[in-house]
Amino acid sequence: MSARIYLNVGREKSLRRKHPWVFSKAIAKIKGKPMLGETVDVLDSKGNWLAKGAYSPESQMRVRVWSFNESEQIDRDFFVKKFKQAQSRRDWFIEKGGLTGYRLIAGESDHMPGITIDKYDDIIVCQLLSAGAEFHRHTIVDVLTELYPNCGVYERSDVDVRKKEGLDKQVGWLANEKESTERIIKEHGVSIIVDVATGHKTGFYLDQRDSRVAAGKYAENKDVLNCFSYTGTFSLHCAANSAKSVTNVDVSQPALDIAKRNVEANGLTDKNVAFVKEDVFKLLRNYKKEGKKFDMVIMDPPKFVEAKSQLTSACRGYKDINMLAMQLLNPGGLLLTFSCSGLLDAGLFQKVVADAALDAGKNCHIVERLQQAGDHPILAAYPEGYYLKGLVCQIN
Repeated sequence: MSARIYLNVGREKSLRRKHPWVFSKAIAKIKGKPMLGETVDVLDSKGNWLAKGAYSPESQMRVRVWSFNESEQIDRDFFVKKFKQAQSRRDWFIEKGGLTGYRLIAGESDHMPGITIDKYDDIIVCQLLSAGAEFHRHTIVDVLTELYPNCGVYERSDVDVRKKEGLDKQVGWLANEKESTERIIKEHGVSIIVDVATGHKTGFYLDQRDSRVAAGKYAENKDVLNCFSYTGTFSLHCAANSAKSVTNVDVSQPALDIAKRNVEANGLTDKNVAFVKEDVFKLLRNYKKEGKKFDMVIMDPPKFVEAKSQLTSACRGYKDINMLAMQLLNPGGLLLTFSCSGLLDAGLFQKVVADAALDAGKNCHIVERLQQAGDHPILAAYPEGYYLKGLVCQIN
């Protein structure tokens, strides 16, 4: 019989709304001695069954819910079913976009708490970030090799959140090792080089796919500045859609080297694409002094906020960088600006951009809102799944 977690009075409301987290302060008592990652039953203060989830004794997020169905067993068949359902939800836009790289499992939003699984051609990359994911790791890998027999399985559980779960970082091949960790994936006709061993996140920013397409839509006959360009994939869509020029800016030379290879892989070497290794904040200030102007600026910075205590300073950073970008735009120019910080909600992000416009002495009109691609779904009962915000702004 599974260990039982009893909640304090009134702390069951979020679970009844199908939110998948139970925090330590919500717990009144525990019957049994559950191990790290073991499945437990969660009950309200009166003993009514609510959910079953993975127990994590070292985390403030003490239980992550696997299922709200009392009769459902968290076993091999459970993972087979969940993975098949997730694939089925994605099939239509994978086919529509000609995608060979996509997110198969997006954690809680796919009812798989603490599990991220991305597919890059014939390599599947796993991030097992929760105690429950770690507890079931062998089953997860076994199911993936059954459902995708031609794919190698690589692990990128190398993020700090594992420490909060009492787990060490893990990286490397888990099954069907391939000769190389590099692959070329396709999205909407564009080829992108990805190295799952060295690339950011699980190898690449799949979540910005729709925003890259949007950038291409706006880029025709424009001089484009792509800030924090990483491997230059926004620029590929811009160059392929007749941008006048594209300048990639990133502090990482290895990223820029791959960006150059991406240009070559897409047959865009005859386009006016430049690569600048520089700190973005510093370069924008220099461009301002030089009076350099662009018709479109793409501002996709790394996450500026990891904790609530950093939110104020992060807002200052977002404001400053957007203010500088606005000052470099020709009248009527476009700013495509993003935040991947989940703690910075959409309303606050818009306010930050509005404040940037005020400080820049500009008028800012939002013409389109962007968000994470459809393979990074937002479960209605789990608003935390909405983390990537983007605005297309016309600046005058």
